[in-house]
Amino acid sequence: MTDTLPKSVADTAPAQAPGLKRSIGVVGGTLLTLSCVTPASTLFVIVPDLFSSLGTATALCIAIGALLCIPVAFCYSELGTLIPSAGGEYAMVSTLAGRLAGWLAFVMSLLVVMIVPPVIAMGTADYLAPVVHLDPSLTGAGVMLAATLAGLLDLRANAWITGIFLVLEVVAAGVVALLGFTHAHRGASALGSLRVAGEHAHVNPVTAMMVLSGLAIALFATQGFSTAVYLSEELENPRRNVARTVLATLAISGVVILVPVVAITLGAGDLKTLTGGDISSMVIAWSNSAVGTFVSLCVALAIINAGIVMVIQNSRVLFASARDKAWPTPVNNALAKLGRFGSPWVATLVVGVPGAFLCFVNLDTLYGVTGVAVTGLYLLVAIASLLGRRGAHGTRKAWRMPLWPAMPVLLIAVLVYILVEQDPSYLLWTGGITAVATLYWVFYLRPRRATRWLVSLPEDVLSAEGAQA
Repeated sequence: MTDTLPKSVADTAPAQAPGLKRSIGVVGGTLLTLSCVTPASTLFVIVPDLFSSLGTATALCIAIGALLCIPVAFCYSELGTLIPSAGGEYAMVSTLAGRLAGWLAFVMSLLVVMIVPPVIAMGTADYLAPVVHLDPSLTGAGVMLAATLAGLLDLRANAWITGIFLVLEVVAAGVVALLGFTHAHRGASALGSLRVAGEHAHVNPVTAMMVLSGLAIALFATQGFSTAVYLSEELENPRRNVARTVLATLAISGVVILVPVVAITLGAGDLKTLTGGDISSMVIAWSNSAVGTFVSLCVALAIINAGIVMVIQNSRVLFASARDKAWPTPVNNALAKLGRFGSPWVATLVVGVPGAFLCFVNLDTLYGVTGVAVTGLYLLVAIASLLGRRGAHGTRKAWRMPLWPAMPVLLIAVLVYILVEQDPSYLLWTGGITAVATLYWVFYLRPRRATRWLVSLPEDVLSAEGAQA
């Protein structure tokens, strides 16, 4: 039995905060979600770290990660249409697996959404270097503040802004792919040789364990499709459009990320150049400085674009947590406030401003922590999907994944194995944060279960369900 809210309590619970406006369709939702995946930022900021450790195995690792994301996307699509809430994972998991599990899902998602934007934002300075040399921390902080201001605008306006930036970053990724393939130094068989440059110019084989250890980062690199679930309260006809947006985003982003990675692997002059991960230098070597500058500027715009969408996404998570009474009353009231443009302006500031300060913190180990958090979050969603067809949930109108329950069962097994293979220090950091969150649940939320952590669906969804009953 899940720890759900009794009907008598729900009837006497405080009124819900004003709802978000349904203002975007599949195209707008896909543009915003793709911008959160931000293929160019992934390609130019995250992938170089994989190149440095995995060499020619990077493309294989990302391909495996993308394949693993298919059953994950199925779980998100089914649960996102069944429970369309701005709370995303925590709303789905709370409703189906219990309120404690949902709280832990919220903590995992909060870890991801608070850490990732500043980490990516600090990469902006590297790609503005052909034009102007800037301090990475100051530049990252500026990007976070600009993204925060954009996040205060109407969501429809942001869909157009991020859509324009998205076109530029896809063009940049396409240019890199074209140059890499036309300057290939090795054949496609190199993708299966799994080699990496070692010390003193030695070439070392990549082991299967190295590939498995990189899968958490590969999952993180392709995980932005979950943004469609966070936007489900602002998508028109969420029962249909959430699944379409999730699956379309995964397909497009997989191609946009993987194809250039293959091209770079084949086009790099030698393994030392490949593992160096300096994609801008490779582009200049394949073409000229003007093309290299163009690509770098497109990447800088892509990072800004990612910052805008991540701030939008993250503010919706905090807004939903306040509406669901996760915090003391003054905090809930503040985070649930909507501004002139219909955006949760206090929640947006709470996400964006601390992100600017995080740009001055050493975040090297947080890549690993984020990878563990993403894997743990997917694990909770997969478990919830196993419970999504029990009782009344099984008869509700929703998109249903194929091969259930085999798909989530297989996913759970793989995700547990990936977690076991992660660096123990990353597991300890994430476990420690989870332990603190559990204590908050035990001593604050659970004793106030009648008035705190009341996970709910938007009123228009509840009205529709009542009409169908």
